[in-house]
Amino acid sequence: MKIESVSFCVTDWKEISAIEHKGETGTSFWRTLEASNIRVRIVEYSAGYKADHWCGRGHVLLVLEGELVCELKDGRTFKLSSGNSFQVSDADANPHFVFSEKGAKVFIVD
Repeated sequence: MKIESVSFCVTDWKEISAIEHKGETGTSFWRTLEASNIRVRIVEYSAGYKADHWCGRGHVLLVLEGELVCELKDGRTFKLSSGNSFQVSDADANPHFVFSEKGAKVFIVD
């Protein structure tokens, strides 16, 4: 990831409205800041959330609260809890999706 043309800024996440995104099951709420070629988000996943698609986009994801499971297309799964992160590049070789039994809050840069 190369961050281009982004001036220094401070983000008050409480001031950014949450947008609802339905999963296959459950719901996520995204607070999103887009600046030049990056997107920064705080995402809250409801209990029982399961993504409705495989994602091939690169991310840096940090779990702030709760637990999140990331499954890779090859069948491997990774259970992440508060303080854990994953990093994955933009590539068709890295499709992944997430789900959460109990709910989670994450910080994502992509």
